[in-house]
Amino acid sequence: MYKKLNVNENDYNTFIETHKNGDLLQLTDWAESKKLTGWYYKRIAIGNDEKIVGAATLQFKKIPKTKFTLCYISRGFVVDYTDEAAVKTLLSETIDVALKENSYVIKIDPDIPEDEKDTLKLLKSLGFRHHGFLDGMSKDAIQPRQTMVTDVSVDDKALLQSFDRNNRTKVRRALRMGTVVKRASREDLKTFHELMKITGERDGFLTRDITYFESMYDALHDNGHMELFLVELNPKNVKENIEKDILKVNKDIKKADKIADETKKQNQLDNLNNRLSKLNTQLEEIKEIKSTEVLSGALYAQCGEKSYYLYGASSNDYRDFLPNHHMQFHMMQYARANGAKSYDFGGTSVSPPEDSEYFGLWQFKSQWGTEVSNKIGEFDYVLNRPLYHLLNTAVPLYQKSKMFLNKIRK
Repeated sequence: MYKKLNVNENDYNTFIETHKNGDLLQLTDWAESKKLTGWYYKRIAIGNDEKIVGAATLQFKKIPKTKFTLCYISRGFVVDYTDEAAVKTLLSETIDVALKENSYVIKIDPDIPEDEKDTLKLLKSLGFRHHGFLDGMSKDAIQPRQTMVTDVSVDDKALLQSFDRNNRTKVRRALRMGTVVKRASREDLKTFHELMKITGERDGFLTRDITYFESMYDALHDNGHMELFLVELNPKNVKENIEKDILKVNKDIKKADKIADETKKQNQLDNLNNRLSKLNTQLEEIKEIKSTEVLSGALYAQCGEKSYYLYGASSNDYRDFLPNHHMQFHMMQYARANGAKSYDFGGTSVSPPEDSEYFGLWQFKSQWGTEVSNKIGEFDYVLNRPLYHLLNTAVPLYQKSKMFLNKIRK
């Protein structure tokens, strides 16, 4: 019924972009960007009468000191899983390619909801092993099964209203501060990388070499799948905005001073005077700045109606100007203006306890009007059982035993 098609890259990517199960990680642009880290790829498209009905970008990585490879179809297959014939054809073609590349396993993690039980049943019947419904930040999965997604198809007012109250206030304040979000160029990746190093030192994580970001930008930008955004603080513009805010707060203080209820009056005056004190401090700070400074940056990606916040970084200076809040809201607006309906903040551990290492991440992502996208999870189609068992059972068990023995010795 279906057969393998020979399609050009533009038609292939268009199919990925327009399919409901399509994803950034299935674009050949994305696969191209992974070459720097040792991956190579091949793509498959199937259909009839030259119409594509299913696609898969197969990424391969060699197992050190062997002839074997891992075949990973990140966020694939891209196909209608209710079309059993299409799924079977796509799997058959994938097996042929994977065997030629000496793959010991085919790994998939489709961008479809976990409640699609018929899909789970179908994949298991075809021989796939399901890894289960793991936590979003589980180290046992390559891609997070749970991500946080904001609906950006609504207007600005509704978008702001979807944010948590405290975050909504911060965004509105950030928009008044006078910072500017600009779509930057490849040359500006140097500035972004410097911000990444600052962020890594502050938050305690290792940062990638600039060539990683350059490779990603080069592969994805020209086809409209990636942009770099930077937030700039222009002292002249910011000074004018702060002075306007000071005038407004002073007017509000005069109004509050006329309130008859003493308790209510004092509460409002305390809040307004605190606000005035902060504004005066910011005004003094801004007078010391002689030129435009970059406060934060982010790499944004898009695939059809889905947009993604990939990497973010910020300076240690002038954090009271809330550049990240301005940047996030601006990127959501940009996403909507460019046809996106969703904005994905990436992986999360859902409602972790406060002592969890992921609590701060959950807290940040959950304040942007997000909902949890629970995906169906990871599957393995085993091609070489002895090697699969060795790499997935024996080696991890040996490593855990070794770590346990080292603890005992210490």
